[in-house]
Amino acid sequence: MTIVHTPVMKDEVLSFLKPLGPDPVMIDCTTGEGGHSAAFLERYGDLTVIGLDRDKDIQTKAVERLSVFGGRFKPVNCWFDEYFETAEAESADMILFDLGISVFHYVESERGFSFRSDEKLDMRLDKDQKLSAWTVVNKYGEKEIADVIYHYAEERYSRRIARAITEARTQGPIDTAGQLAAIIEAAVPPTYRHGRIHPATRTFQALRIEVNKELDRISPALAGALRTLKPGGRIAVITFHSLEDRIVKWFFKERGTGDGAVLRILTKHPVVACPEECESNPPSRSAKLRVVEKLGEENGHDD
Repeated sequence: MTIVHTPVMKDEVLSFLKPLGPDPVMIDCTTGEGGHSAAFLERYGDLTVIGLDRDKDIQTKAVERLSVFGGRFKPVNCWFDEYFETAEAESADMILFDLGISVFHYVESERGFSFRSDEKLDMRLDKDQKLSAWTVVNKYGEKEIADVIYHYAEERYSRRIARAITEARTQGPIDTAGQLAAIIEAAVPPTYRHGRIHPATRTFQALRIEVNKELDRISPALAGALRTLKPGGRIAVITFHSLEDRIVKWFFKERGTGDGAVLRILTKHPVVACPEECESNPPSRSAKLRVVEKLGEENGHDD
């Protein structure tokens, strides 16, 4: 088994999330290949990790990797927001969300997540659902495509890109990530085409978010996680772009201030990866970590 994803800010997450007592329970809401879960299971010998992931393929890798921990790792194949709809109240010591897409999806999944590939346009984390990137690109109207690209990626050339997509598909369906990337590249101005990032980066991000409804899941999941957390327990969230971070920031702020506060914000400013990690693990460069603690009579932390 080859592991291609390195967990972001592993040491920082370990320093913030700590068990409240014996036989603790942690919920890893985005298990991926199991990097964060492995670190916690190694550190705490009596810990049980409930590992959530909607993608069956990547979860299979996590199950194999974490099999050495026996029954202390319990995989659940589901979206994290759906899990918390029925989770037992005050049953978890610590909850982790790593909202980034795994490197696995870019290099191994063969679902067209990367604009550098010529894989079929798909981008589904749940391969059983109907909506895919192919559907968005080939079936949505021009305005719908432009809105998706603008709202989910803040892409300044969203209208121009949407027009180019709808014109190109009149000649036949846009089937692959490579085809789409070429259309986008030709649609934007030369200065943008040769800028700091590939001109298709934001559009591909927007399509992935639309297909998997990523932003829509965050607030309901955080509300459910807060209900599931024990008093004194902590939630850590790692985000990778401003749209995700904005949702998390305001959710925590609304519930962490005023007379009715139900949580304590432990990171007044988001924690970012150290220069050494940014150099060795490029995805960490855009990562932000926010951590909160649930208020209550019991508090298992001294710091």
